[in-house]
Amino acid sequence: MNYRHAFHAGNHADVFKHAVLTRVLTYLMKKDKPLRVVDTHAGIGLYDLGAEEAVRSPEWRDGIGRLAAARLSDEAEALLAPYRAAVAAVNDGPLLHYPGSPLIAQAMLREGDALEAVELHPVDHGLLTDALGRDKRAKVLKLDGWMALGGHLPPKERRGVVLVDPPFEEAADWGRMVEGLKAAHRRFAGGVYLFWYPLTAAAPVAKFHRDLAALGVPKILAAELSVRDPAGPGLTGSGLVVVNPPFTLEAELAVLLPELVRLLGQGEGAASRVAWLRGEG
Repeated sequence: MNYRHAFHAGNHADVFKHAVLTRVLTYLMKKDKPLRVVDTHAGIGLYDLGAEEAVRSPEWRDGIGRLAAARLSDEAEALLAPYRAAVAAVNDGPLLHYPGSPLIAQAMLREGDALEAVELHPVDHGLLTDALGRDKRAKVLKLDGWMALGGHLPPKERRGVVLVDPPFEEAADWGRMVEGLKAAHRRFAGGVYLFWYPLTAAAPVAKFHRDLAALGVPKILAAELSVRDPAGPGLTGSGLVVVNPPFTLEAELAVLLPELVRLLGQGEGAASRVAWLRGEG
């Protein structure tokens, strides 16, 4: 794979994805029972916003850069508190680094919880191992992330979150997510799954949603955040499909998304939407 997330770390898609991830984890951690986070395409874990990649493509300035300099409503800030805390944990004052999803999950883990971070890229695997440090709760696996949706489920804790955030270098990734959910849900029906996807003019989002709904898996919620006209060039926004979402999530998104649209919007067409692909049955 050629994709390197260092060029995009901390952008509007990361803000949206990671804010939702922290809300899901916050809900699950209301129970004392341990859980496991499985991150199938984990990346390097920690991103230097002053590194060459971030300087050449400073997408973070219109993502976490805007959020770091702003304060939203008290209600939205309460929901963002775990996310802001995870970002602050890797910065000693000024915003110089951005934590990827493995480090955000690690920042929230309790004693007894576990993190399984999967990364195939040989260089990124090493960097991720260093970023997570000697944390007995965290394990870094060097394998194809799609395999984690098969034999690595269910986790021994029987509770947890599976984050699927592929690079979308290949159009086949859309179908892999559908087949991945089909295989994973068969093994771990009670897990919470987050499938991230890009919004571009050519993205087959409608078909993707139809294919997911056709699986017959209950409780599938889709949320999207667009920062500009979806028909425009490049990455105009991103979406998350959440399977088995916390019952609080829809209401939380109703608070967060409009404020993120106002903060992160880059022109006409900035918008958000939340829709159920399948309900309870």
